[in-house]
Amino acid sequence: MTQGAGQEPVVRTATLRDFRVPPYAQTPVPPQTAGAVPHPSLPPRAPEPHAPTPYASVPPPAAAPPQLPHPGNVAVGDEPPEGYTPTERDLPVINRGDTVQVQAVPEPRPVTGEGLGPLFVVGDVHGYLDELVAALAEQGLIDADANWAAGNARLWFLGDFTDRGPDGIGVIDLVMRLSAEAAAAGGYCKALMGNHELLLIGAKRFSDTPVNSGAGTATFQAAWLLNGGQKSDMDRLQDVHLQWMSRLDAVVEEDGHLLMHSDTTAYLDYGSTIEDVNDTVHAILTRNDADECWDLFRKLTKRFAFRDEGGAEAVRELMTTYGGQRVVHGHSPIPYLLGEVGTEDGENGSGPVVNGPHVYADGLAIAMDGGVTMAGKLLVVQLPLHD
Repeated sequence: MTQGAGQEPVVRTATLRDFRVPPYAQTPVPPQTAGAVPHPSLPPRAPEPHAPTPYASVPPPAAAPPQLPHPGNVAVGDEPPEGYTPTERDLPVINRGDTVQVQAVPEPRPVTGEGLGPLFVVGDVHGYLDELVAALAEQGLIDADANWAAGNARLWFLGDFTDRGPDGIGVIDLVMRLSAEAAAAGGYCKALMGNHELLLIGAKRFSDTPVNSGAGTATFQAAWLLNGGQKSDMDRLQDVHLQWMSRLDAVVEEDGHLLMHSDTTAYLDYGSTIEDVNDTVHAILTRNDADECWDLFRKLTKRFAFRDEGGAEAVRELMTTYGGQRVVHGHSPIPYLLGEVGTEDGENGSGPVVNGPHVYADGLAIAMDGGVTMAGKLLVVQLPLHD
């Protein structure tokens, strides 16, 4: 269950490899160190200026579904599920006939000229820097030295840069640098806030301060550890990273695509326009109130609002309020939506099969979390999809 201040985190044994509680979870997190260590796959370079750019994951329990505005918003009433560690048991799967994975075929993209170029989106990265570099290079967005190479193209990250994988801070450093390089080339690289950004911010700011969860004592630090928080990320976390994460937007609309991290309607609680939602989220983080930040984190960990009966209706409500013709999100791994979770540690040579984005909810929703933390695929695709 969720651990309170002064309690030892419980190691969950039924989880997939990358979702286990790390061994250091039972030791205090050491204080922050002064500098960050560059990732070996990226060449060293001097710090570059960057502009603030525009936004983690809690499983639903196996208990009976709660009474919520939309049946997909799985949670225990208005409170967070206990444990916070996704498992094959806790994340129910579906295998419906009206869902499809789309193999994205990139269209020719301009790298020079006036105006803005094609639009790309990136699913949950979770610290897998090498996989991210490879996926961006495959799409021609960066060169062999991991520098921006896409001219006036537009690139949106859907959040969840850290936790579970080996180098979350390296991922953030890369995205920050690419933001400056893309802007200089006439394009842009921007990012949305995921629930793991909220979790890392909370763990750093509030540590083991008890928060009002309504389901017993909870702390950000315990939740962060149980969600795959990495000691190396906390050691290297600097003020510049915290400031960058705190300024990320939660929702944007691009070319008729409503981009957000979580597949939930909880965004409606924070405003009736995209601007209102983003302003409200920024204001909450600025006020620095632990309980208020916890409530925001809790709501943005809800998932599965767009699947099953009522899913398309939930998507339409979001688009009626905020605009767009399709919702594009991360957060809920495609392997769980498809029922292709695979075996722990890839035993028997099997694993999740992810060929591309997952289109569902009457074709109105696109899932982009390819399940890289469970040997799936880190997705970088061009929009619109042609299915």
